[in-house]
Amino acid sequence: MPYEILEKIELGTSGTIFEMVLKTPLIAKKSYAGNFVLIRVNEAGERIPLTIADYDREKGTITIVIQVVGKSTKLLCNQNVGDEILDVVGPLGNRIHIEKYEHPIVFVGGGVGIAPCYPQARELKEAGNKIITILGARSKGLLIWKDRIDSVSDELIITTDDGSEGIKGVVTAPLKEIIKAKKISLVIAIGPLIMMKYVVLTTNGSGDLPKVKTFVSLNTIMIDGTGMCGSCRFSTLDSGVQFACVDGPDVDGHIVDFDNLLKRADRFLEQEKHSLECYDEECRALEKYKRELT
Repeated sequence: MPYEILEKIELGTSGTIFEMVLKTPLIAKKSYAGNFVLIRVNEAGERIPLTIADYDREKGTITIVIQVVGKSTKLLCNQNVGDEILDVVGPLGNRIHIEKYEHPIVFVGGGVGIAPCYPQARELKEAGNKIITILGARSKGLLIWKDRIDSVSDELIITTDDGSEGIKGVVTAPLKEIIKAKKISLVIAIGPLIMMKYVVLTTNGSGDLPKVKTFVSLNTIMIDGTGMCGSCRFSTLDSGVQFACVDGPDVDGHIVDFDNLLKRADRFLEQEKHSLECYDEECRALEKYKRELT
């Protein structure tokens, strides 16, 4: 069953981040904050895990946000409104636990990880929680969904590496100040692995800061999304093993062996680079052929 693209919007100014709304009535009906889908554009495509950034049960749609990092994400981002995606499987993974906490909840979103913060913050705010959100990006052009995040936050802090918007620096600087100043019930970090690693190091109780319960969202390589292939496994600090697809994607950040996970995340970088270069060359050749025909 193919799934139609109803909307496509370029986010930021980098030309690499896109928001898509897909017609997926059965998936939308069962979606909650924290769930993800596996997408395959065509028969020759690979499966891409993408967190559900929003859903509308009445319209039967889900929203995903994609950044071009390799051939498969570029192939997906090259699709347009009216095009159909071959496979969208989900919702997969565990929904986040919703309850009213005694103290504020801090969200830390980085890069395209900003988008999946939105449904989680929305549901936790609807449960009566105070939400503080820290958004981080390399530059202003890579910041996305600021208005949406602001609409579900009691306080919004923005950081950029180059200082082009908000505070110059990384997300852990304001996070440290918040933890020093007030009691925090929970921190939820969604973004690049290296960002989540340093968020966890900030909240693990070392130094002069108190320990704060912290969840991170792991977006690893996945094939089936049900724990059978083992591609998404990650090591824990007690020498155990868990699977991001069935134990997550949101897991206790203080048990994750981030050093091991970072090594595993880099194991196909050369292949991804080569695949993207070949795809770009195919696209250029096709465009040249079309021009010659006209």
